[in-house]
Amino acid sequence: MNGKRLFQSVAEQIADLIDEGSFPPGTRLPGERELAERLGVSRVTIREAEIALQAVGRLEIKTGSGVYVSDSQPENRAELPGASAFEVTEARLLVEAEAAALAAHNITDEGIATLEGLIEQMRTGSEEAANEADEQFHRTIAEASNNAAMVHTVQTLWRMREELPDVKATYEAVCVHDADSRTAEHEAIFFALRDRDPAGARNAMREHFHRLIEAMLDATERMALEEVQEQVSKSRERFTASAKIG
Repeated sequence: MNGKRLFQSVAEQIADLIDEGSFPPGTRLPGERELAERLGVSRVTIREAEIALQAVGRLEIKTGSGVYVSDSQPENRAELPGASAFEVTEARLLVEAEAAALAAHNITDEGIATLEGLIEQMRTGSEEAANEADEQFHRTIAEASNNAAMVHTVQTLWRMREELPDVKATYEAVCVHDADSRTAEHEAIFFALRDRDPAGARNAMREHFHRLIEAMLDATERMALEEVQEQVSKSRERFTASAKIG
């Protein structure tokens, strides 16, 4: 998996412009097209960056009016707490299952189409494209919940997944082995959302994370066995050599 996504870098550039005073609090940002040309990215990337900045309180997106710099800017983001991959995944299970249930009530036809396209990208794209689609799939559901606190929490959990080294390593080990299962589970979530079935969406999301935890346990066991085997191999070489010398 890659580290920082393009929209995250763009979000940082926009945040820097806010901090420098180019976009003072309360002012309206330039339109997506203008910002896209200014920063050399697509309008979709600008939109994703703006959503990310809204989640942390830096921007306010007003439907039909535009995107505005928040009057009250938050302090710099606090450092992430230390947590294991299992703790992060447990928190994701609890939060994202309820986000999916809320999204089933609120998601638009456009949101459903977006999720369908992301699943296709997961199924047919490269590993990098599939990972990008996976992240965007979960973010899209959180945004469809229409709950800013939920969006912020999901964003933070994704930061923990990507920025905490041990968590990131565990997820990478799992992603190598579970591509088919991951796609099928996301399809189950999609079908429940398409049917506007809150209970079904909640259960499908829970099943996704329960299976992920099992895969993480298997990966952790596999890595532990490999470490033990490596230690045994080194010991065998050492003591066999010593025996020959004696």
